[in-house]
Amino acid sequence: MTEKLEKMMNDSKAMRWGVLTLVAFTMLCGYFLTDVMAPLKPMLEAQLLWDSMDYGIFTSAYGWFNVFLLMLIFGGIILDKMGVRFTGMSACILMVIGCALKYCAIAGHITIDGTILGMKSQVVLAAVGYAIFGVGVEIAGITVSKIIVKWFKGKELALAMGLEMATARLGTMLAMSVTIPFAKLFGTTMPDGSIQPDIPAPLLLCLVMLCIGAVGFFIYTFIDRKFDEQQNEENMEQEEPFRAKDIFLVIANKGFWLIALLCVLFYSAVFPFLKYATDLMVNKYEVDASLAGMIPALLPLGTLFLTPFFGNLYDRKGKGATIMIIGAMMLIAVHFLFALPLLNEWWFATFLMIVLGVAFSLVPSAMWPSVPKVIPEKQLGTAYALIFWVQNWGLMGVPALIGWVLNTYCRLDGEVGTSAYDYTLPMYIFTGFGVAALFVALLLKREDKKCGYGLEEPNIQK
Repeated sequence: MTEKLEKMMNDSKAMRWGVLTLVAFTMLCGYFLTDVMAPLKPMLEAQLLWDSMDYGIFTSAYGWFNVFLLMLIFGGIILDKMGVRFTGMSACILMVIGCALKYCAIAGHITIDGTILGMKSQVVLAAVGYAIFGVGVEIAGITVSKIIVKWFKGKELALAMGLEMATARLGTMLAMSVTIPFAKLFGTTMPDGSIQPDIPAPLLLCLVMLCIGAVGFFIYTFIDRKFDEQQNEENMEQEEPFRAKDIFLVIANKGFWLIALLCVLFYSAVFPFLKYATDLMVNKYEVDASLAGMIPALLPLGTLFLTPFFGNLYDRKGKGATIMIIGAMMLIAVHFLFALPLLNEWWFATFLMIVLGVAFSLVPSAMWPSVPKVIPEKQLGTAYALIFWVQNWGLMGVPALIGWVLNTYCRLDGEVGTSAYDYTLPMYIFTGFGVAALFVALLLKREDKKCGYGLEEPNIQK
């Protein structure tokens, strides 16, 4: 049996890391579109006459179908029942369709006169496209997580997940740093010599990248099919088929719920913040709008290196629960300092963003590899789907909440297109999410001691 195991495809470093490269690139393309609108918020107000509430509604659309239509949960069930190849390709197709609709709405290729449910029709159409994309990218996320467990279990699991997350964050970094220059590249020169950026141009770039990412995943499906055939030939133990009661087994697990709560609280303090971070740099730190996206781009840039580092540390040394606690404490400190009316200088904002990048590397690098320690592998698709579903409540609700707070309490002038905002109250809200995340992380560490999940133990099996 030992000789047979040595011949398995995932025992080849080149093969398993090659697989990771393909699926991680697909996620990079997805996260590029996820955050591409953030640097464009001031331009949406100036050119398309959106306000912060419009932007908040649009951003919250990411989770509409995932939350209210339970698409993520269905996606997890399909993943456990149909496998990673079918589910992953379906997710890629949804991402492309959603991006195409979003682009057509922003570019004006699809228009509806008047309003829809009291909202600007352009906002609604773009939001529906973003919601379809949100289903695709979230299902792709849980599929890629299960792929990594499949190929790296008992090996460099946390490092592999860390590298995948780092690659995805590279997509976020590109969105923050490349979007405005790309929009200006295809912009229109005005009579006064200034350039009016072309807002749809970055979305078209995203559409092209998503198509390339889908091709990359399609190539992976052939490799995965061969791996499955090899497992069957070696008579290795196969996963049991999906059963409806698996859902109840997952939701009855207290450790699962603590990880899910930590996920939604932590990510609610980071991803929605990034949606408004560029606007924060303009309003509080008086950074030029054309350069403001560069500072938030430092956050995903930091995670590009640190998430794999902390993942490797977890693989070899353990201490997963402790890592999550430290990350939550750093999150609290950063948002609290962003809220305080002091040191309103670009260099201080840059420093805080770097620290936030460290925190954003610590928690996910330990949180996601901890799920297989709490949940059996045959239920992982459902478990990841439920966690992502809980997370989507935050990704849907928090941006809309922040947009409403800005419009209602923080607006400094009322002229649409040139509005300025005081971000003190929103930053206190983000700080509150960090405090709650710390509390849940402490409870998770206590539960680990009680149930023996092994969160403090290394991942690599010797």
